[in-house]
Amino acid sequence: MIIPFYKSDDRAFTLVHGDCFEVLPQFDFKFDMIFADPPYFLSNGGISYHAGKVVCVDKGEWDKGGTPESIMEFNRKWLTLCREKLKDNGTIWISGTHHNIFVIANLLTELGYKILNVITWAKTNPPPNISCRFFTYSTEFILWARKYPKIPHKYNYELMKAINDGKQMTDVWCLPTIGRWEKSCGKHPTQKPLALLTRIILASTDENDWILDPFAGSSTTGIAANLCGRRFLGIEREIEYTFLSKARRVEIELQNYKTAYINKLQDLKNFSFHKFLNEPLPIYGTELPF
Repeated sequence: MIIPFYKSDDRAFTLVHGDCFEVLPQFDFKFDMIFADPPYFLSNGGISYHAGKVVCVDKGEWDKGGTPESIMEFNRKWLTLCREKLKDNGTIWISGTHHNIFVIANLLTELGYKILNVITWAKTNPPPNISCRFFTYSTEFILWARKYPKIPHKYNYELMKAINDGKQMTDVWCLPTIGRWEKSCGKHPTQKPLALLTRIILASTDENDWILDPFAGSSTTGIAANLCGRRFLGIEREIEYTFLSKARRVEIELQNYKTAYINKLQDLKNFSFHKFLNEPLPIYGTELPF
């Protein structure tokens, strides 16, 4: 039986402490969208530059690399489980770098998904390259795929066009990395910015839709989902990050924090999402079985 680590009073945010490989097979529920930020398996003693200092890039045991075969099998397994949890018209977004994104793209095709776009996230404030022997890493990639090749997916074209000053949204997004205001409760080592997740969610879901994140981390996906009026299930293996996720979700229940967050997110700021400031999400439609 699944017992949530935390569930918000409005039931719009549910967090489970556990391994997605063990949790996902335990329930039958279909999601409108999945966002996944799987391990890149890069914690092998490398260094980077942060806040004026040379730092080790090791994230934790969960990010230590294995053999190419074991990494391939890891990705095939979670992609298979996630496909089973998508609605027929659902889509999945997967973040990565050149270290893992090409392998995942091949697996998506192998497993029957249809790749819709490869988004290039161009970071407006990337860390410098301290070796000075190659170009500075300033981008990450986000694959967007639907479950079936011939079943139409959701895409809020007009909203994306409005966000982009009346022009078609391209597949290159110039967005910053996380700001200090996103770390008020602490920081996850691979935390994605709310601006990135907000755009993804607005592009491919409708109000009150359900979103799954099998590698929830600090639950940026869930915070963005609730700010946009969507509902969220996150699964996270590391207990320290489940506490961080809960703290972040409790924080946005405070009126001044929620207002500040929405005002810092340009994609939300100029539209009708302020209606979610003063009232919880309505509880109706399908519900999680736990």
